[in-house]
Amino acid sequence: MARRKKIYEGKAKTLYEGPEPGTIVQYFKDDATAFNAEKKDVIEGKGVLNNMLSEFFMTGLNTVGVPTHFIKRLNMREQLVRACEIVPLEVIVRNYAAGSMSKRLGIEEGTQLPRPIVEYCYKDDKLGDPLVSEEHIAAFGWASQHDMDDIVALALRVNDYLSGLMYGVGIKLIDFKIEIGRVYEGDFQRLIVADEISPDSCRLWDIETGEKLDKDVFRRDLGSLTDAYTEVAKRFGVMPKQATHPTKPTLIN
Repeated sequence: MARRKKIYEGKAKTLYEGPEPGTIVQYFKDDATAFNAEKKDVIEGKGVLNNMLSEFFMTGLNTVGVPTHFIKRLNMREQLVRACEIVPLEVIVRNYAAGSMSKRLGIEEGTQLPRPIVEYCYKDDKLGDPLVSEEHIAAFGWASQHDMDDIVALALRVNDYLSGLMYGVGIKLIDFKIEIGRVYEGDFQRLIVADEISPDSCRLWDIETGEKLDKDVFRRDLGSLTDAYTEVAKRFGVMPKQATHPTKPTLIN
């Protein structure tokens, strides 16, 4: 069998053509980046942990009726996902002030917000993924008003699900970001959760100690990123049985 064709390589994942039309193989890398890739490192085992955790969260969302692109995990580093047209936005849901929100608004990190706040960033690494408003989104045609209503509803459903799930294992969901994909079934368009849900895309604090269990550990040099992600995986019972680190993706039989 010929080597699969690479479709796209990002900072944390590589995408390959899937075995069936309309599918993609998503490969999780060990690369860690922060500050729009100004800070970089390779954290052995990170890709394996993110693959396992994203499978866990996406499967849970599918089970409760929140549609995602996830189909199945293939191996330690790869999962099969549904091909979709990505809306060029990062959708951020914030439950507590942290990171860029704290800097922008002068709110102390960890302050609980009056209600979950949904923000949007335009997906463009060269521009540093700038914050945009619904007015920008409508004016530039990135999504229709109907799409935006569906995106907000999806994001808040994901927040409800993840918040409860995290609370059950002693973790506070500070904020998270998701991407949204469009899939077409005949003339009908549907929006689904795409990309990944992992400690790379969430801020997770231990409820009791406030210890950070997310990529801020890498951003702020707070210790071992692998230890932080492993702790999250342990709490959800999804620790990988073995952590293999192939340099190339495994072919599907």
